[in-house]
Formats: sequence, structure tokens, C-alpha cells
Amino acid sequence: MTSHPRIYVVPTDRWYIERAVWLIAGFVLLISTALAALVDPRFVVFVAATGVTSIAVAFTGFCPIGNVLFRLGFRGLLTDPSRPAFYFMRTDSWYLERRIYVTVGVNITIGSILSLVYSPWWLAFTGFVGVAMVWFAETGFCILANALYWAGCEPRLAPEFARSPVPPAGVPQAQ
Repeated sequence: MTSHPRIYVVPTDRWYIERAVWLIAGFVLLISTALAALVDPRFVVFVAATGVTSIAVAFTGFCPIGNVLFRLGFRGLLTDPSRPAFYFMRTDSWYLERRIYVTVGVNITIGSILSLVYSPWWLAFTGFVGVAMVWFAETGFCILANALYWAGCEPRLAPEFARSPVPPAGVPQAQ
């Protein structure tokens, strides 16, 4: 396996569904983590709900917040063209951005459970993930995205970083 020396950054020249979802999810994580730490540990349920939703998006492509944004006029860069009436993220392969959803979802779900059954200090981890998601939405840089990129995952949001050609939206990919 060869590592790639460049840093992977998603487009930040405009707002699109996936970028807005990262921003909203990051703020939900930060607020619910703060409430769980400072007010009542049961607020961690919102952290877990964000994690489970992220996992569901990775596997089904259906994103509730993405659909609200779609109705508000946002367009997605990872939209499944075979489902034009709603926003569904493409699930034709395990590309880098899709892996981010499942990895973040698993991590914050486990972190929220551990904060309840082991130590509230696990909330520091979910807070870190929230900060990372807001940072990702604002700057386009994500530690996890780069780790996955360096591990060989193919990105779709910034095709100039792809190691192999990525077909444009609407063009089926050969399996």
C-alpha cells in the first residue's frame, strides 16, 4: 500500500447538502454533549441519535436533515440520481465520504454509551467529534477524511484527489 502525500479537502466554495449536514450534526453534537455534561446525562440520547442516524445514512442513503435541506433548495454533491423526488446519498460503493458517515456514527454512539455506563469523560470524545464536524464543514479539512484517504479510500466530493476516474453524477459505475 502506498500512501498519498497530499491533504484531502472537500469543496468549500458553496454550500451543498452534505456540507450543511456536517455543520448541523456538529452543532447538535456540541450542544447535546454540553447539556449531557452540565445539565443531565440523559441529554446524551441526542448524541446517540445523531450517531445512529449517521450509520443509517451510510447504509440506506436516506438522510432526514438532507431531505429538509433539499426541500429548502440545497443540492447535494453525492445525490443518488435514481431517486430524484428526495435526497438520498449514493450507496453504489463505499467511497470515502460514505465511510465518514458510518465511522463517525459508530464512534459517537459508542462514546455516548460509554459516557453513561463507564465515565462521563467520554463526553470529551463526542465533543471533539462535534468540533471536528463543524471544522470540516467550515474549512473542508477533516482528520478522519485524511486518514481514510491515506488508507486508500476514493473520494467523490473532490474528484481531483481520486486515484481512479470517478464517473459524473448520473453515470453508472462499472462493478
